[in-house]
Order: sequence, then structure tokens, then C-alpha cells
Amino acid sequence: MSLIETLGNPQRLRIIQQLSDGPMYVTELADTVGMNGKSAVHHLTVLEDEDLVEHFWDGNRKYYRLIRTIELEISPPPERRFILQRGAERAAEPVGGE
Repeated sequence: MSLIETLGNPQRLRIIQQLSDGPMYVTELADTVGMNGKSAVHHLTVLEDEDLVEHFWDGNRKYYRLIRTIELEISPPPERRFILQRGAERAAEPVGGE
């Protein structure tokens, strides 16, 4: 799946938006974006496969966090450029310990 296909899903964009504020555990994230846990896990798996998020455990809670920045640049004419790129890994501190 390409990065554009991955980010073309509104639910995945909402997940990324929520994770941009910091790590969240699956149930909390699912409730916040308005989907069931099974759907949230599916979308998180897609994002993890694209190396945009990673998970870690704190007790019995599975947390996800963003690990890359995503840059989108769209220019009006005459350039008519559309650039979507994945940035370098971002340092993020886990909640609790890994």
C-alpha cells in the first residue's frame, strides 16, 4: 500500500491526528475517533505496516505512538506540485515503561 493510499482513509487520518498529541491506548483511541476496537486495530496495523506508528505495552494496555513525521506540500499553479513524504523517526517517550 502506498503512503497516499494509507493516508487516504479519513479514519486513519483521525487516528494520526489523535496520536500527534501523544501515545494512546487502543480503547481510548477507538473511543476518541468513534470506532470499535476491531476497526481501530485494523487501521493501526496498516499504519504500523507503513512505519508511521509503533506499539508498546504498559501493563495490560497496548499503546500506540507516532514514530515519523508526515509532510504534505501542495502548491498552486504554476508549480502544481504535490509532495507527500515520510520524515525521519521522531523521538517519543512511552507512557510508563516498555
